[in-house]
Amino acid sequence: MNNFIENQNWRYATKKFDATKKIAEEDITILKEAIRLSSSSYGLQPYKIIIVENPELRAQLKTASWGQSQIVDASHVLVFANELNFGEDGIDNYFKNVSETREVSIESMKGYMGFMKTTITALSDNDRNIWSAKQTYLALGNLMNAAAELRIDLTPMEGFVPEQVNELLGLNDLGLNATLITTLGYRHEEDATQYFKKVRKPTEELFITL
Repeated sequence: MNNFIENQNWRYATKKFDATKKIAEEDITILKEAIRLSSSSYGLQPYKIIIVENPELRAQLKTASWGQSQIVDASHVLVFANELNFGEDGIDNYFKNVSETREVSIESMKGYMGFMKTTITALSDNDRNIWSAKQTYLALGNLMNAAAELRIDLTPMEGFVPEQVNELLGLNDLGLNATLITTLGYRHEEDATQYFKKVRKPTEELFITL
């Protein structure tokens, strides 16, 4: 746990990446698994992660991301996108997976499946999309922690125009909406931000014990 806290102090939102350094494929595999194993509401994972490798696409993505250089300089770029209007089909797919993974019948889970469908489909389309968008932040948290453990730098971004990103990556046709962009790689020695002291609220101000 001491190493975990040390690595959390080490990490920061990298402002300038070293474009000459690439993340090893075995480390990317670990990071993808960290995302896959992330918690989500009901375990439904109502999102997709798009890995953008094409240089021309990344250059266009930079334009849609307020010109942030990390988009083109980082080793890897991930776009988190929530599923729009997630409903019964997604829930059915989840329980099919549960049935196959745990070797239990779908019939034995009918009660819980019905509860889940009733709860989620009762939400308005807007509330359901807000709910699914929030799930991407849980996945991002797992990625951030895993990257810090591997001493891989990362910059989470909300600074982009979702409509442009959706159009650029063809997400509209997939029923997806971009919620987060994350760039991964290794900090450039010229990035002065890495030397700044981390600023956080003191423990006694942040926590309330009742």
